[in-house]
Amino acid sequence: MKAMNDSAELFRHVSAEKSALYRNIMDSFAAAKRQFRLHLRPDEVLAEGQWANSPPRIEEIQSALAQLAEWGNLESQPDTARVANINDFYRARYLYRLSRGGETVESALAVFERTLRHQAELQAVALEDIANRLQTLLTLSSESLPDAAKVHETLRDLVRVFESLADNAQAFMAGIGRSIELQQAEASAVVAYKKRLIDYLERFIGDLVARSGAIAQHIVALSPHIDPLLWQAAQREARDAAPGDANEQADVVTRGWQAWRERWKGLRRWFISTDFEPPQAELLRSKARSAIPQLLAAVAALNERRSGRSDRSADFRMLAGWFAACADDAQAHRLARAAFALNPARHFSLNPALEPGARELPANTPWAEAPPLRIHPRLREYGETTPRGALPRVQERNEERRLLAVQFREEHAQIEAARERLATGKLTRLSELGRLDEHAFQLFLSLLGEALTAQATPDEAVELQSGDGLLRIKLAPLDAESCAEVLTPTGIFAGRDHFITITRIKDAT
Repeated sequence: MKAMNDSAELFRHVSAEKSALYRNIMDSFAAAKRQFRLHLRPDEVLAEGQWANSPPRIEEIQSALAQLAEWGNLESQPDTARVANINDFYRARYLYRLSRGGETVESALAVFERTLRHQAELQAVALEDIANRLQTLLTLSSESLPDAAKVHETLRDLVRVFESLADNAQAFMAGIGRSIELQQAEASAVVAYKKRLIDYLERFIGDLVARSGAIAQHIVALSPHIDPLLWQAAQREARDAAPGDANEQADVVTRGWQAWRERWKGLRRWFISTDFEPPQAELLRSKARSAIPQLLAAVAALNERRSGRSDRSADFRMLAGWFAACADDAQAHRLARAAFALNPARHFSLNPALEPGARELPANTPWAEAPPLRIHPRLREYGETTPRGALPRVQERNEERRLLAVQFREEHAQIEAARERLATGKLTRLSELGRLDEHAFQLFLSLLGEALTAQATPDEAVELQSGDGLLRIKLAPLDAESCAEVLTPTGIFAGRDHFITITRIKDAT
């Protein structure tokens, strides 16, 4: 717990009251560290600091240095180099340098700021570098005894370039919409950014299409020879491992080889498709293309914002401010009537059935002085009441139902006749089917289409169940030169001859 508290103290100066002063002082010490200077005195910090306004007093610098040393960001020691007399010796004078925790905090803040300001990009140059490294590996793999140092160096360069390409592409695609920036930008800036982005994407997509094919060819050519090269790289890396027995050294080489194989697998998936998904380069290209519609959608949202469309929540907030500014209740009631249209609406004649003895009221009658107005629940729910007059008479549909039943029986009989014609359960050649009527031919085409789509190759025999689950079809092709003709009312259906067997499911079971 104490270590965690000490670590938290190291970041106190970032959010403290005088954080700007503390950060300027720490920047001075970080610059001194880069210049290989060991210590800084308060007057040197004052002279070298990058102060936004007027420089602070030396007393403020000394107090801030003491506070930073108390938090653990700095270390201090007495400064005896400039002692000229006994009074200087007894006066508190210190030299300051970055502590180990202070160096760690400065490194973390530098990485944080660099990452925050980093703008992701699509690296077309990296594609060229990857192709060159793969070409170098191809050349090395053709040698009888490849140079291990060159192989290791080429693989490290390849992995570094590829990781940079993948990370930047992922970051770029994640923020491509830029919806927040576009929503707050001016129209001229949006149009200029849209043009630059479209040109940028078109240039990268062109390079990606041109380079991906060559990279994929290099990867395919390297695949039979890549394992020995990866093993060489793993063996060279294992030389730097801590000493151990033979088994430990072998494990180090094996783990290094597996790590290199995993990196190679990731590179391969980026440019070569697998059985389950397209290559990542293709996904990146489609994502880059889809960025243009996203940009246009953001521009459309900006245009809607500039056109002054109504925002109900903003209107209510403005209205609440007006109510708060009312001088008295009478003014607030007047504002409410004007804002919510609380005016008499009896001229709509919503209450035609008046109670006995009631009289019509003029439209300008105040609500408070008028009897209540009864509203039908249907009017509240649907916005209309039941029309006046008698209800419409119920129409009889017996004749229509009879016609539909007759039509259904006729269609069922036609389908059954077609099934009786084709579903014989016997092995038959298509050329022996003879003439088929319209309904039998439609059923034959449906079954033949299901069977042919199930074939992996034209010479494969298939057996399957029909889509309605009533028939089983077996189809076996004959010679490629054979020909079958089926006569139909609309013409002659011709094609390669097949053996076909159509059986009812209930007969097959």
